[in-house]
Amino acid sequence: MRGLLALTALLVAVLGKETFEGHQVLRITAQDEVQLALIKDLEDMVEFELDFWRGVTDVATPVDIRVPFHSLQSVKIHLESLQIEYSIMIQDLQAMLDEEQEEMESAARLAEPRNTDSFDFSRYHPINEIYSFQDMLVAENPNLVSKIVIGQSYQGRPLNVLKFSTGGTDRPAIWIDTGIHSREWVTQASGTWFAKKIATDYGRESAITAILNKMDIFVEIVTNPDGFYYTHTSNRMWRKTRKPNPGTSCVGVDPNRNWDAGFGGAGASGNPCSETYRGSRAHSESEVKSIVDFVKSHGNFKAFVSIHSYSQMLLYPYGYTRTPVKDQTELHNLAQKAITDLASLYGTRYRYGSIINTIYQASGGTIDWTYNQGIKYSYTFELRDTGRYGFILPANQIIPTARETWLALMAIMDHTSKNTY
Repeated sequence: MRGLLALTALLVAVLGKETFEGHQVLRITAQDEVQLALIKDLEDMVEFELDFWRGVTDVATPVDIRVPFHSLQSVKIHLESLQIEYSIMIQDLQAMLDEEQEEMESAARLAEPRNTDSFDFSRYHPINEIYSFQDMLVAENPNLVSKIVIGQSYQGRPLNVLKFSTGGTDRPAIWIDTGIHSREWVTQASGTWFAKKIATDYGRESAITAILNKMDIFVEIVTNPDGFYYTHTSNRMWRKTRKPNPGTSCVGVDPNRNWDAGFGGAGASGNPCSETYRGSRAHSESEVKSIVDFVKSHGNFKAFVSIHSYSQMLLYPYGYTRTPVKDQTELHNLAQKAITDLASLYGTRYRYGSIINTIYQASGGTIDWTYNQGIKYSYTFELRDTGRYGFILPANQIIPTARETWLALMAIMDHTSKNTY
């Protein structure tokens, strides 16, 4: 497999973007625990080169897997031999990607925005346009917004964080990050919308004004910039960071398995070629270590929200252990309030609960680490959808996704503000 991956990397370098012609995304449904275990075994069948878009959780939840064209027949025969049911969720992934790319290129021909009011939040933007947006937002709101560079990515890109503050020192704070998994484009797009919303609503909308009069809000929109750049230039399906792994041709670490919270346990891989590779050690990735150092040096974060896609879930710790967190009742009730508020706009339904009980065991995760640092209100969102489009969510769903998610974020931030002393 590693030789195959090296050949693929060489072809990409020579020919440009990796293509996914004939790749299908299969939705696989287990009838019982035995079948669920058999589906789980597919993760170890490296010869198929499968990409689990939505992993194995329980019998009630389907599993979504991208299957390369060369493996399609073998995988389907394998599933049929086990009498495991599947359907084709995406018939031809490349056709969807071509449509997405065409839409982006068409939008890119328009005049560049001169301010954040003319920034098009209804389309996906490459990293340079998001960086430009951040600078414009700071320039337009000098008394509220500043940009902090908390570190650099492996390839030397700045790790920009927007700070929303009305002044003061050592104030309690809220953290929001998007795009830690680079292919989850609706998250970076939503993060951009959130930043504009905070700046626009302060002084006009009472709830966010009250929060900012008491607390600071930090927003990291492009948390994995090397991976995000790579999704635009080379491989739309890239999830991890871009740091080489010594002794292998496989590149990158899953930055949501790299935190020092049950690091190296179940639910993360020790295989550098895996999409869930944990890394050589906890905090080995500069993208993760920079947040760790910033959170520790700040010392007064009260809420930490990390935003992913897809599956429509709101999750709280833990992911690495079944031991309930001591604040489980409060976190559960707040999650219920947040998803109720979210659903009030368009009726979008979310599941909620602890990571390990709602999706699967996962070690080395962001919010498990932040909770263990004493940040009580630690949550992870999985945004739209539940699988029709998966990571290729159409751009016309960006603003609806951001708007409904904002209602849930406000529930969490408002509760945090009112329960911070």
